[in-house]
Amino acid sequence: MTAVAAAHDLFTADTDGAGDATIPAGTDTPHAPLERERWRMTAEARALVLLTAALLAWGLAVLYSASAIVAIQEHRAGSYYVLRQGTGVLAGIVIFAIAAKVDAERWQQWAWPLMALSLVTMLLVILPFTEKWAPRVLGSRRFLIGSALQPSELAKLAVVVWTAMLVVKKGDTLRRLTKGLGPFLVVIGALDLFAALEPDLSAAMMFTLVMGVVLFAGGVRIGHVVALVVIATPLLWHEMQRLTYVLNRLVVFFDPSKGLEQVNYQLKQSLIAVGSGGLFGVGFGEGRQQLGYLPLPFNDFIAGNIGEEWGFVGIAGVTLVFALWAWLGFRIARQARSTFLQLTAIGLTFTIVLTAFLHIGVAIGLLPTTGLTLPFISYGRSNLLLSLLMTGILVNIGSRRERVSGELPAPALPAAA
Repeated sequence: MTAVAAAHDLFTADTDGAGDATIPAGTDTPHAPLERERWRMTAEARALVLLTAALLAWGLAVLYSASAIVAIQEHRAGSYYVLRQGTGVLAGIVIFAIAAKVDAERWQQWAWPLMALSLVTMLLVILPFTEKWAPRVLGSRRFLIGSALQPSELAKLAVVVWTAMLVVKKGDTLRRLTKGLGPFLVVIGALDLFAALEPDLSAAMMFTLVMGVVLFAGGVRIGHVVALVVIATPLLWHEMQRLTYVLNRLVVFFDPSKGLEQVNYQLKQSLIAVGSGGLFGVGFGEGRQQLGYLPLPFNDFIAGNIGEEWGFVGIAGVTLVFALWAWLGFRIARQARSTFLQLTAIGLTFTIVLTAFLHIGVAIGLLPTTGLTLPFISYGRSNLLLSLLMTGILVNIGSRRERVSGELPAPALPAAA
């Protein structure tokens, strides 16, 4: 927790350049007045920091238990994955501290550049001549520079701040279908197309849902949203039929008797893990599904590992923690300093919490397999860094700038000869 405390100290430090010391000319007082500004976190923001720190610490322990055997089977040290995740946590804490200290209103100015960067990097991932930098992993191309950067994670943040910015800019025009929603449809269409070509329909789904929530919170007519969903449904179904793995997952989920053993295997092993855990679990480090039965036990199905080792209590506990995270995030949104920050807080909170609930829902068999990770807990540094960046922005939205008065010691006089 030392690193988290250091991030807290950095956040509460004086804002650079926010206030200058003023020393009146010719003063005879031994101390001159000093005024400066700093960010002061609200109770909700402080609680969010503590909750996130707890998730990070517990997540590293869960990750070690879920990944040690896999790492050894790959002829690596048992701590290989948790150490790599640990470096991501340290880098993420620095990013969090910086984001928490920077005025979140600036993201309104950065919205277009961020969206442009997201579109360009997502395009680079799917171009045929970039496979050297964006190799195919497990049948899809989702990363740049090996596994260092996942553009779709950056795009989630871009969707939130860009949509919030444009909603504020358009105002009442947003309620008109053509002039109001036109730019949103073009951008979300491009993002969803690039994601589908990777292929990664989970990312495309998240882009659409997050943008829809921010638009709805911004005042778009619900009838327009319903009409767009009705229009998009046959197009989405056509795309799903082309991507047979998605269609197979849905078929197996709604009717497990259809067979498709290879497709059904992940979900079946996750349910075995959760069922084996019972009420309180088999104990930390005692799970058997990570011995090679449950695929990706430290990533896409880490909630299954939690269910086995921590039982129903563990699954219910992590669900309640993310529910509390959502409550704090929406409380911060309610108290935001501007409409842009309010919409941004809603979008960021929805992005992280929906991802968590979808991941847990898949692990316990309530939803078809999506490939989404569990924020702050699953292995994956791109998602971890972006989640901590989003949390830092939320903390800044949940903070207030205050002016602090103090005294600046006068320079010491030279001693008499």
